[in-house]
Amino acid sequence: MRSKSKQVLLLWLEGFREACSLHRVVILCLRSRKLLLRTGQCFLLNGLIFLGSLGVFKWFIDPSLQWILPDQCSPLTSQEFCSYGGFYAFLRGGLLQLFYVFWFYPLYMLSFILSNIWYNDIAKHGFEAIEISDLNSAEALRQGEALASLNMANAERPSGLGGVMIGIGEQVYSILLLTFFFLEVCVVGVIPYIGKILNFLLLSWMYAYYCYEYKWNFLGISLKKRLDFFQSNWAFFAGFGSPCVLAIFFLSPLVSGALMAILFPLFVLTATGSGPEKLIGAPRRTWKCAGLGKLPIFYIADTLSMLALSIFRLESPHEN
Repeated sequence: MRSKSKQVLLLWLEGFREACSLHRVVILCLRSRKLLLRTGQCFLLNGLIFLGSLGVFKWFIDPSLQWILPDQCSPLTSQEFCSYGGFYAFLRGGLLQLFYVFWFYPLYMLSFILSNIWYNDIAKHGFEAIEISDLNSAEALRQGEALASLNMANAERPSGLGGVMIGIGEQVYSILLLTFFFLEVCVVGVIPYIGKILNFLLLSWMYAYYCYEYKWNFLGISLKKRLDFFQSNWAFFAGFGSPCVLAIFFLSPLVSGALMAILFPLFVLTATGSGPEKLIGAPRRTWKCAGLGKLPIFYIADTLSMLALSIFRLESPHEN
């Protein structure tokens, strides 16, 4: 038991260290002007505009409205002026809601849509920068081994129309799986006593999977192999996702959303620069997690996804 606990801790620390290897972001941005441009656009929108707007609202607009439309009267304020305190509070609350409805929420949606488009570009340009770079011989050897093992692993997928249909099916299932997993994360968070701890752990796995999914898509790794590898290396990926969650876990939803939109591409690039997937095509006994066992992280999400797909298949003939 002690040896397994030590193995879990070491793998968690290795994942945490991989996520914090932000020097890879600097190296990749210096290698690719397109990557630097996309990353800069992401920082401009989410950092300067979105997060900056939240800062202006918190430190300037809200205090100004508190001063102009106060709730309570000061000793120097006349009684006649104080009689409007309730109306001022209502008016100030309405103005604050207008800021949210007509500025923050639309800006949040714009940030969400553009960021998701840019994340894919960032991962693509980062992957291309790694392919053409020669950072060092060990890195080149590692990437070569990864590609060799992945080519062998991808040989199982049929080519032509059959391969396209399998790819579409995997994308649909992946969307359902991650959607149900996100709902599971939200539900777990309300459990008394242990809810926050479980929420942190599940969020760590969710963000780790998101970060590596971009690279795995470009490498053409099948969904089955991704899930098998991810759930077998659960300790490593729990560590990799922890810095992502630590940065936003104790913040309000809007602030955490803005901050994660800034930090997420950095973690995507660190995932792109790391190479645990080189072991996907290797025998399981050679994996660092060998002996820990496979943890069914996506069991509930997988069950609900298969149920949703079965219901869809049953309803389709009636629609026709």
